[in-house]
Amino acid sequence: MTKQFTFNIVLISPEIPHNTGNIIRLCANLGARLHLVKPLGFKLFDPKLKRAALDYGDLTDVIQHDSAEAFLEKNTSDQIYGTLTDGDVEYTKPNYQLGDTIIFGSESVGLPRHVVNKIKPQNRIRIPMMPSNRSMNLSNAVSVVAFEMWRQLEFCGSSNNPANESNYFS
Repeated sequence: MTKQFTFNIVLISPEIPHNTGNIIRLCANLGARLHLVKPLGFKLFDPKLKRAALDYGDLTDVIQHDSAEAFLEKNTSDQIYGTLTDGDVEYTKPNYQLGDTIIFGSESVGLPRHVVNKIKPQNRIRIPMMPSNRSMNLSNAVSVVAFEMWRQLEFCGSSNNPANESNYFS
């Protein structure tokens, strides 16, 4: 039985190692594949990353890409979503499908404009927040959107929903 991934999470130039470590652990628990786009603000052997990821690194694929352009050249699907603080669509509105991709920008600057321009306007999503607040912590934002995606996939592959296993494994 070959493991298929529910969806892809992409971090463009993540800066904080423990955020990425938390996201590695999240991906392992959701059956998601994680893509890290360089430059990274840390080394993959950083103790803070390892501590946050615990021993979950071997439970998911973590793929590195040299640039956002390199990632986007290989992944041209219509089902690529980007998260922006000013996105036009609430993150709960898209109809997420198995294999979709969600892209998050770095902690300090978000998604670069050249990446945003390659994402369809209807796929530029946002998480509602109170007015005049700063954006959420990256690992929290990834959790919010990823769990909505997985919920829409009826928690495909979950130990609590083994009936969906046939959709998850091939």
